[in-house]
Amino acid sequence: MVVPEPGLPTEVTIYEVGPRDGLQNESAVVSADVKTEFIRRLADAGLRTVETTSFVSPKWVPQLADAAEVFADVVKNVDVDLPVLVPNERGLDRALELGARHVAVFASATETFARKNLNRGLEASLDMFAPVVARATDAGLRVRTYVSMAFGDPWEGPVDPAQVVDVSVRLIEMGCDQVSLGDTIGVATAGQVTSLIDRFAKAGVGVDKLAVHFHDTYGQALANTLAALRCGITTVDASAGGLGGCPYAKSATGNLATEDLLWMLAGLGIETGVDIDKLVDTSLWMADRLGRPCPSRTVSALAAERQ
Repeated sequence: MVVPEPGLPTEVTIYEVGPRDGLQNESAVVSADVKTEFIRRLADAGLRTVETTSFVSPKWVPQLADAAEVFADVVKNVDVDLPVLVPNERGLDRALELGARHVAVFASATETFARKNLNRGLEASLDMFAPVVARATDAGLRVRTYVSMAFGDPWEGPVDPAQVVDVSVRLIEMGCDQVSLGDTIGVATAGQVTSLIDRFAKAGVGVDKLAVHFHDTYGQALANTLAALRCGITTVDASAGGLGGCPYAKSATGNLATEDLLWMLAGLGIETGVDIDKLVDTSLWMADRLGRPCPSRTVSALAAERQ
């Protein structure tokens, strides 16, 4: 039953991260052919933005060692926005060589996570991103930034919202056109989300510059998403079937499942352009290849109804 809520966006863009953020944290390494078929199926379900892979060293993320092969295939055969993660200038070089038009960098709101994930401090990591963003924008690419640990850090605890805003504003000033606020370990609650977005407004950063990226460690991802929508956010990151986590934050569980998000948005009358039945089929297909059940509750419920 569709019951709209006054004041919510009429349309939401789902930024699908399953092929990158989802598969990078799976213990099973799936083949390049499976990855490209996964991306093709996601696009066929109506997802218009599908983060494809990461041009990171295979030493750090062996699950994505075939990044060049996968991207070279899908960029020719899949007609949707196909962003890729680039950790540094070397990663950007690879993306440019293969014809990427949309890249993302992965920043941290905290010193400790910057050192754990990027092997350098917060200031040094921002210095590293500056030439990446400059070169990408000069080449006409769109550049998004993730700001991880935006609500809590497993080593530092609760994160000061002012620090999150400061890091984000500096990245926007570099040339990033969108900041995805990451609840990397899934500890945020709805009030924190509202408060942080309000901080951005007071700093002169509109919701058009922001996206949200929630993990479901404590079962709060949908509640936090609804809080963000009430603040005017219109881009939400999600992962088909709830795949993913973070290889450098072991307490992080899966991302918000795209199907769970779709079920809520459909009930609110919010358009996404995504066919939930096709997406459920895709997530069941991928779960079979991973050899484990799909963690999305909506996938499980709709699959059970079919039987």
